[in-house]
Amino acid sequence: MFPIRDHNPSGRTPWITRVLIALNFIVFLLTWVMPEVLLGTGEAVAGEKLSSDELTGFLFYIGGMVPAFVSEGEMLHSFLTSQFLHAGWMHLLGNMLFLWIFGDNLEDAFGPLKYLCFYLICGAAAAFAEYLAHPLSEIPMVGASGSIAGVLGGYLLLYPRAKVDVLLIFIIFFRVFTIPAWIVLMAWFGLQVLGVTTPDDPEGGDMVAYWAHAGGFIAGLALAMPFFLRQGGPRFWSRFDGHPPHPEAGYVLSPSRIPKVVRRN
Repeated sequence: MFPIRDHNPSGRTPWITRVLIALNFIVFLLTWVMPEVLLGTGEAVAGEKLSSDELTGFLFYIGGMVPAFVSEGEMLHSFLTSQFLHAGWMHLLGNMLFLWIFGDNLEDAFGPLKYLCFYLICGAAAAFAEYLAHPLSEIPMVGASGSIAGVLGGYLLLYPRAKVDVLLIFIIFFRVFTIPAWIVLMAWFGLQVLGVTTPDDPEGGDMVAYWAHAGGFIAGLALAMPFFLRQGGPRFWSRFDGHPPHPEAGYVLSPSRIPKVVRRN
């Protein structure tokens, strides 16, 4: 089950959200298709020429957040750069879907510059939470999910009753349901807390940065709180009953036109 859209249109064009999505795609393509463009010569270790895959792996070590390096006071820039690296297409597309659905409304509320700062600070806070949880790990942490977790936390605080369409897929059955945002986001956060409390796989099989997700989410809640309080706190909810402060978008789900087939015995 995953969200596909919300019913909460923004009042302005979300340029920062669009730029962030575009930048993530550009960096992903450079990382996986032309890593030598980012590294320059293509020779990274002791003058030995590396393959494209090896260059990509090397980029993760110099751009991703490696807790063991941070513990030595090195690679502190990775708290920022790790937010724009992704480990594969599904990793990238999943993150960008969440950013596209929920990011525009926070950009609308905060304004472009404050929203950009909010996004980057949440990502850095998420990386720091992962560092605190595994300070000696030598596995690079990459991805925008910590920043986007902050966006989800801010969205939960401001628009808990906004409607969100989620797609439920069960084997060959699928259906779209509309449910309140607070259920979707709290369910997501609950999964991250469950991941945090589950013992680490000694073989390294589970590569999800649950601590980063939980840390980013909490950072988003905290950073959105001043705006929420300036809007009146709980009175902000009561004015709009927890819904967006503008008319919600409406979607009509059309029934499938696939004809029924009756099998002859």
